[in-house]
Amino acid sequence: MARSRSFDEGEVLRAARDQFWSTGYAAARVDDIAAATGLGKGSLYGAFGDKHQLFLRTFDDHCAELIEAVRRALDGPDAGAFERLRAHVEAVADTTASDLCRRGCLLAKGTAELSEQDPAVAATARRTFAAIEELLTSCIAGAQRAGDIRRDENPARLAGLLLAVLRGIEALGKGGSSPDSLRAIAETALAVLPRP
Repeated sequence: MARSRSFDEGEVLRAARDQFWSTGYAAARVDDIAAATGLGKGSLYGAFGDKHQLFLRTFDDHCAELIEAVRRALDGPDAGAFERLRAHVEAVADTTASDLCRRGCLLAKGTAELSEQDPAVAATARRTFAAIEELLTSCIAGAQRAGDIRRDENPARLAGLLLAVLRGIEALGKGGSSPDSLRAIAETALAVLPRP
């Protein structure tokens, strides 16, 4: 008969995620992950596999949470689509500006560090970026139907531009750009959207 786990899996995964997020994948030592989670290495391996499997689990979970957060921010009726889009872009800039430790975005960090040699990370990153771009496209299309963005523009192309700007804001924030600069980039991106 298998013993039941005596730990909260969600808490352990969050602690492991935070360790990877702080140090990056390569610099995260299993001893440090074990200390952060409060589990011994044997328990960690038994529950989640090796370091790579644990990272993939935390990365996948983080990306799913990120997509869901963007969905919550952008979903809604056409009438408020532009304001939701504005609030989302500004929130990304504000969150990045307030990241005093400059941890950056785990999606960006994991993608930059691992996607070239890790097909699983690359696939998760592609799916995540595509899902976020689709949510931006849908919100922009709603703003077009509401008359807040010109209808003669391709919403998918505008979404691609905003996705690139948002990812750029996160990268610039990690590099130490000032909060004012990050907020100005967000405001400029919103200002260049083609309004009627």
